[in-house]
Amino acid sequence: MKILVTAALPYANGPLHFGHIAGAYLPADCYSRFMRLLGHDVLFVCGSDEHGVAVTMSAEKAGRTPVEQVDLFHSINYAFFQRLHMSFDHYSRTTWKGHVEPSQTFFTQLYENGYIEKKTTDQLYSENDKKFLADRYVVGTCPKCGFEEARGDECPQCGASYEATDLKNPRSKMTGAALTRKPTTHWFLKFDMFKEQLKAWLETKDWKPNVVNFVKHYIDDLRPRAITRDGDWGIPVPLEEAKGKVLYVWFDAPIGYISATQEWAQEIGQKDAWKSFWCDEETKLVHFIGKDNIPFHTIFFPAMLMGQNEPYKLPDDVPANEFYNLEGKQFSKSSGWYTDLDDFFSHFSSDQIRYAIAANAPESQDSEFTWADFQMRCNAELVGKLGNLINRVLVFTQNNCEHTVPPLTNLGEVEQAFIANVDSLMSSVKEAYSTYKLRKASQLLMELAQAGNVFFDAMKPWKLAKDPAERTRLDACIASCFYCLKALALAMFPITPEAAQKLWTLLGYKTPLHTHTWDDVIETAVPETNALPEPSVLFEKVEDVLIQKKQAELCSKNAQESLPTVPKQYEPLKETITIDDFSKVDLRVAKIIEVSRVEKSKKLLKLHVDLGFEKRQVLAGVAKHIESLESLVGKRVVIVANLKPAKLMGIESQGMMLCAGDDVALEPIHIQQAGVGLPVR
Repeated sequence: MKILVTAALPYANGPLHFGHIAGAYLPADCYSRFMRLLGHDVLFVCGSDEHGVAVTMSAEKAGRTPVEQVDLFHSINYAFFQRLHMSFDHYSRTTWKGHVEPSQTFFTQLYENGYIEKKTTDQLYSENDKKFLADRYVVGTCPKCGFEEARGDECPQCGASYEATDLKNPRSKMTGAALTRKPTTHWFLKFDMFKEQLKAWLETKDWKPNVVNFVKHYIDDLRPRAITRDGDWGIPVPLEEAKGKVLYVWFDAPIGYISATQEWAQEIGQKDAWKSFWCDEETKLVHFIGKDNIPFHTIFFPAMLMGQNEPYKLPDDVPANEFYNLEGKQFSKSSGWYTDLDDFFSHFSSDQIRYAIAANAPESQDSEFTWADFQMRCNAELVGKLGNLINRVLVFTQNNCEHTVPPLTNLGEVEQAFIANVDSLMSSVKEAYSTYKLRKASQLLMELAQAGNVFFDAMKPWKLAKDPAERTRLDACIASCFYCLKALALAMFPITPEAAQKLWTLLGYKTPLHTHTWDDVIETAVPETNALPEPSVLFEKVEDVLIQKKQAELCSKNAQESLPTVPKQYEPLKETITIDDFSKVDLRVAKIIEVSRVEKSKKLLKLHVDLGFEKRQVLAGVAKHIESLESLVGKRVVIVANLKPAKLMGIESQGMMLCAGDDVALEPIHIQQAGVGLPVR
């Protein structure tokens, strides 16, 4: 299958940060790597978005020309992508000469097909700057909800979409100066003409709930939208009467996906190869974006494609992510709330940040990077679980098996059960990657590593090695462990490609991991070799002193952090109890196997949980705090197992799930390592 993957074109107006990476680029890269492992013909394209008033204004402020500005940040951001090992097949930019023709063709065909109209309208004008201001440089009072800091085209408070001229009390975002209305002529794309066609197409899509909800909000309010702007930095409008007008940046930016593919085709010496992806209905097209780009990729760009004469492929999926913040707040260079990337990569590896982001990816709700969580992911998971298993198996094999991988034969019931468990977990990993669930894939990766550690401990190969009569069992144990390590290398590759390749080499493979297919790796035994390389550490521990330093640096760069804060109000402690009172409560680890909302209740979720020795139904009052029910499935939580059953909303609850937090934020207590059914002490 041909799979065309795009990641939102980063705006070449400033440096990227981890929030951007979590939203679009890491998910796109992991999906592309995984699909290549499945043997599909994948083309992963991206590039810099380099037009628009934002570039000209920031360039002027920095004392650069627009060309100098985009050249600088194109280089900075592309270098950042390289450090993160993004596997783009082609990385382009919208200022390359080949981008002009397809952008102007899009306009011309929409115009000739009756989808564009010319209008003279009043637009917001800055007397101070002697220019019309683009929407993103206008703020004012929302015409729908009255929020006083609404943006020029969308209100962050209520989500309403509108024209900048609809704002009350509009003013310049840069200077705060009041804006006036002034007539100017522009060309508008009549999106309302595509409403029914878009609705019919969208009904065929089974997309993420956050994407579907966003689309429904926008599509009901579709109307003509200006696609030209006054200026000289951008793609000229291809009409004789449109001198001094350029295509609006949001119009030409998604066309950059097509021009990037055309540039790729030219570079491989097959000029028309781009059509085999963009004009073939059998191609699977997936747009990876952040949630702020949802309307452009699910409504505006598809409508633009529908209006063309070429049979362009419409997107099959748009797995948009929510926002990824830094220590509870949005990344902000201007306020000092950011991480210095050069400094970051002088201390940490790309695999560490790729894994940390994937494990906490904002797939269904906003999430965040915190230094404490980053350290935990690196130390407890990458080093403590994954690295520990890899090192102990490889070192033991070197010392006790003469650098040789034993054959996967003479397996007993325990080894066969372990192999079956590895295969089952790998099937789940495959499903997670196929459905864009990096958090789930990360969790399963650690479950696989933990299963390997438990097996190694249970088999006690160090004891078997002391008894020559147990050689067959020892070989079966180590061969099974290598089977698990091979699976781990494969499962790791989309998220932590460097470490996966290092592990692959340590297992004795001579060819790169990416040259193999998923099924080939699963079905083929680890090569029996007597020349295993010396083991090496894949992941470094992150020391407390370094994390404390990073936390202090973040606070020192942000002036607000030094301001006095209002003391947090805590609930008073309940009356004192004795140890005998507490010992009556039986707390057990339970695995959530199914979740559903209770009809007519805003608070209750119905959980089906596995306690190991039995399955139960438990009601939990956390519905308001859980956006994606799917995120709970597979989690291990703490249940009060000896609580007398009670009926809520007519449904019996056979226990209680423990949670932490308050009415504002409440979350289940998750267990990382303890097995299902074990007591919590």
